[in-house]
Amino acid sequence: MNIEVKVGDITIEPVGAIVNAANSSLLGGGGVDGAIHRTAGPQLLAECRKIGGCPTGSACITKAYKLPADYVIHTVGPIWHGGSLDEAGQLRSCYDECLKLADQYGLKSIAFPAISCGVYGYPHAAAVAIAVNAVKTFLTQCSEEIKIIFVCYKPEMADLYRKQLNLK
Repeated sequence: MNIEVKVGDITIEPVGAIVNAANSSLLGGGGVDGAIHRTAGPQLLAECRKIGGCPTGSACITKAYKLPADYVIHTVGPIWHGGSLDEAGQLRSCYDECLKLADQYGLKSIAFPAISCGVYGYPHAAAVAIAVNAVKTFLTQCSEEIKIIFVCYKPEMADLYRKQLNLK
């Protein structure tokens, strides 16, 4: 499988697309969302304003501007409410929708953060299991080769991905 896990800064990844764990307004925020907006520059915010928002579980794509990626795929993960509001289905949809866009745009690589694992409070191990399952399913069905990179802010999160992927 063409999957890599690393600890680092997603805003410096030279990939086809980096995924932004955005809020529904798409107008920037904290965490990875804020870092992506700051690095990309004001043109990203202007393009996001034109889109007008994105519902939870969906994804949309913009140019990457000053980022080393070609595109930014924005997705809105669910806020954790204990699991009774289809948070798992919404999180799975985030990955599925991002991967569909990557396929539609013919991207050869995509970098994901840990969607919903920051202030949205999704339990980390459960979120990682969903992410890895979605990516593995996509890779078995995709006719083109695409590299998937899980870029983690903290080593503990990278360890969860490596364990789920049976990587050392």
